[in-house]
Amino acid sequence: MNSSKRLERIPPYLFAEINKKIAEAKKRGVDVISLGIGDPDMPTPKPIIDVLEKEANNPKNHQYPDYEGLLAFRTAVSQWYKRRHNVDLDPEKEVLTLIGAKEGSVHLSIAFLNPGEVALIPSPGYTVYKTAAIMTDAEPYEMPLLEENEFLPALRAIPSDVVKKTKLLYLNYPNNPTGAVAGKEFYKEVIDFANDNKIIVCSDNPYSETGYDGYKPLSFLEIPGAKEVGVEMNSLSKPYNMTGWRVGMAVGNADIIKGMGISKSNTDSGVFNAIQYAAIKALSLPDSHIENLMKIYQKRRDLVLDTFKKVGLKAFKPKAAFYIWTKVPDGETSASFATKILEKTGVVITPGAGYGKTGEGYFRISLTVPDERLKEAMQRIEKVLA
Repeated sequence: MNSSKRLERIPPYLFAEINKKIAEAKKRGVDVISLGIGDPDMPTPKPIIDVLEKEANNPKNHQYPDYEGLLAFRTAVSQWYKRRHNVDLDPEKEVLTLIGAKEGSVHLSIAFLNPGEVALIPSPGYTVYKTAAIMTDAEPYEMPLLEENEFLPALRAIPSDVVKKTKLLYLNYPNNPTGAVAGKEFYKEVIDFANDNKIIVCSDNPYSETGYDGYKPLSFLEIPGAKEVGVEMNSLSKPYNMTGWRVGMAVGNADIIKGMGISKSNTDSGVFNAIQYAAIKALSLPDSHIENLMKIYQKRRDLVLDTFKKVGLKAFKPKAAFYIWTKVPDGETSASFATKILEKTGVVITPGAGYGKTGEGYFRISLTVPDERLKEAMQRIEKVLA
């Protein structure tokens, strides 16, 4: 049966391919340690689970939820943004509940991209930005994130003919996969660029709470003028170990939120109310929960950086997120090196080319594995590369 042309344009989902390689290695009897996927290994805090259990037993929560999400959840989101980032949000008009931030990219594309229009996407970058554009017959344009520019896009270097067709700009800081961060001056440049060219900005910010060494990542919406040009997507997945719960939010410009809501109400039936009530509990947890979580990730980060330094790999020390972006050795491609590491050590790393053309020559590892398994993975890599 012939698939649609847009489906044929979509490359295989990177992490689905990684899962296939893991399964194949396990069939061969390999003790695989996967550092490939950013899925927190620590459990969801018990107070959140307790609320889920209580609300799941309430028959009132067994019916269809509101498409835009419970007002109580959206209010909790607005209070959380005020506390964590000093951003004011109207919970009724400027907050939309999402089944995780991933689906938000698709709703945004459906709501605002037309065939032939351009979406600017970071390269390397999260692969969903590209596929979301393809699904609407728009054209993704990869903005190179280069080491010499601290992995920030050079907006003014984008060809003028591309800018003229651009409707949507995706940003992601703290960045997956590089771990780079963005400052206020960069965001001011983004706002000016968006205003000058009538472009919608989407800041995908699921790592907004993941700072190291006392660093506190910014929300794009903290910058004056940001709400006039764009939205931010966020998620409870990373700060509260809730990847499997599938709950997040889009916040910001009311007109953009409204458009996303129209797409959403015609596409899915919302987030189970019991999960939203549990998410409200998560957002009310003391900030010390996130601080303690980041102490664990920082210890893991430093272990990896020390190991890679010993074996001569050039790793970029992240200020935030839980990834280590590293150059492959001379003479290797990102795919050949990932294959070599898997075959010789049983450790899965993610080839940088999977994140876009500019990712070639790098690889990414995730710190979301238990301490002892990460330590063993580093020992295996050191033994092979030393």
